[in-house]
Amino acid sequence: MDVLLIVPDSSARAYQGLAKLYSAIEPSTWALLLAESCRAKGYGVGILDCDAERLTLVEAAKRVEALKPRLILFVVYGQNPNSGTTSMIGALALASTLRLAAVTAPIAFVGSHVSALPRDVLRHDCADIVLLNEGVYALHDLLASNLGSDLETIKGIGYKRGGHGQAGMAELVLNPPQMVVPQARMDIDLPGYAWDLLPYNEKPLDLYRAHFWHAGFDHDRRTPFAAIYTSLGCQFACDFCMINIVNRIDNGDDISAANSRGMRFWSPAWVRREMRKLADLGVKTLRISDEMFFLNRKYYVPILENAIADDLGFNMWTYSRVDTVRRDTLDLFKRAGVNWLALGVEAGNQSVRQEVSKGSFRDVNIRDICQTVRDSEINIIANYIFGFPDDTMETMRETLDLALELNTEMANMYPCQALPGSPMYHMALSKGWQLPETYEGYAFLSYECQPLPTKHLSSAEVLKFRDNAWQDYFTNTAYLELLERKFGIIERRNVEDMAGIPLKRKLLGA
Repeated sequence: MDVLLIVPDSSARAYQGLAKLYSAIEPSTWALLLAESCRAKGYGVGILDCDAERLTLVEAAKRVEALKPRLILFVVYGQNPNSGTTSMIGALALASTLRLAAVTAPIAFVGSHVSALPRDVLRHDCADIVLLNEGVYALHDLLASNLGSDLETIKGIGYKRGGHGQAGMAELVLNPPQMVVPQARMDIDLPGYAWDLLPYNEKPLDLYRAHFWHAGFDHDRRTPFAAIYTSLGCQFACDFCMINIVNRIDNGDDISAANSRGMRFWSPAWVRREMRKLADLGVKTLRISDEMFFLNRKYYVPILENAIADDLGFNMWTYSRVDTVRRDTLDLFKRAGVNWLALGVEAGNQSVRQEVSKGSFRDVNIRDICQTVRDSEINIIANYIFGFPDDTMETMRETLDLALELNTEMANMYPCQALPGSPMYHMALSKGWQLPETYEGYAFLSYECQPLPTKHLSSAEVLKFRDNAWQDYFTNTAYLELLERKFGIIERRNVEDMAGIPLKRKLLGA
C-alpha cells in the first residue's frame, strides 16, 4: 500500500451526547477524491475511516500496523466550516498513538486547518509532513518520491529538516506552493470517488448516516447515506468563513480564505456518473455539499435534469444563499429530489449581517424567500449565527425572534467562531481577541466551546444565549406542531428526545 488515508474520529469530544445517535456520519469527501485520484495514477491506496467504524485508538493503530503503508495521510477536511479544525482532535490523538507504537512510515496531514496553519500543525511531534491547499498534486509527487531525501523538491508541502519526529530539534520548511486542480482538468485529475474503499457492515455505505432532519427525523431512513460535491469553492468572501482556504497558493502568514476565493466545477456528465454509482449502491439519502450549488444555472440545471431523467429516487439537500433562490427553478429542484434547502440567514439585524458579509448579500426579504421555497414544497433548514462582532443582546434577540417567526422545519444555531483560515481569525489576532487554546474550543457543540466575544458581550454571554436560543426553538410549541403536522407524531417525539440531551459547557461552569 502506497498511502493509507485516515479519517479520524473526533465525534465524542466535538458533539458530546449528540454523537451517539443524532450527529451525521458523512463519508469523507476529500479522502474519497484523493484516493481515486491516486489510484488513477497507479498507486495502491486504502481508507481507514475511524469515524464511521468508531475505532478506538488501539484498534486503529493495529489496523495501520497491519496494512504497512509507505505513507500515512490524515485527511482533516469536513463539510462543516469548523470540521477541519475539530478533526485535529482525533487526528493528533491517533498520530501520537502511532508514533508511540513505533510506526515508521512518515505521518502527513492534509485539510482545511492544515492549509490555514501549516506551521502550527508541523510543530506537533507526530507530524512529519503537511500538504498545503487541497494537496492533489503534492500527494502525487510525494508518492513518486522516496519520502525522504527528495522532500525538498516537492512543491506544496511542508516538512521537518532534521530531527525526525521532534519539532523542537528540526527546521520547519514550507516548500513553494503547488497549484490546485484547474477547471480544465477537474474531470481528469479528480476522476471520481473511491466508494468501494469505504467500510460497511452489511451493505455499502450503511455505516454512514444522514443528518437527523434530512431523513425527516426518522432514524430508520438515515442509511445508507452519501455526500458529494459537484463544484469546489465559493466566489464570496464572508469574514466568518474559511471554506476557500484550501485553494491557497501563497505561503504568506497573512493569507486568508478571502484571498483564495473562486469556484471550479465538474462536468454534468461526471456528476451524473457518480450519482448513478451511488444509486446502484442503494443510496437514497444524498447531500450535495457545494457551498454555492444554487448559483450557476449553467451547471446546476443539467445536473438536476439528469437526475430527473435517470429517475434516481434520491432524497437530497443542498445549500442556497437567500439572495440566489430563483422561483422559476424551484420546481426543477423539487422534481429532481431536492427536498431540503439550507439557507444562510445568519443574523436578524441587517447591519450586523452586512458588516461580516462585506456587502456581498443583496437586500432581500427573507420572509418572502422562505414562503417561496415552501410554496414549492421544499423544506428549509435555516442557519443562524450568534455573536458577530457588532452583536448586542438586542441584536441576538432579533435573530432569535426571526428564527421563531420563520419557524422553518430545521434550524442550525452557531456561536460565532474566528475559524482558522477565515478573515475573522486574522482580525482576531490583530485586535488581540481571545481565541480558543484547544482544537475542541472551536467545536460548536463541545464542552470546551469558546466563541468570540463581541464588542459588547463576553464569550460566555454569547454561548449562553446561543444554548438558550436553541432550547427555545426546539421546545417551541409552534415548531413541534409543525413537525407533527408535516412528519408525524413519532418524528416529533424524536426531536423532543434530542432536545432533552444536555450540553455541558466549561465556559458556563456546567
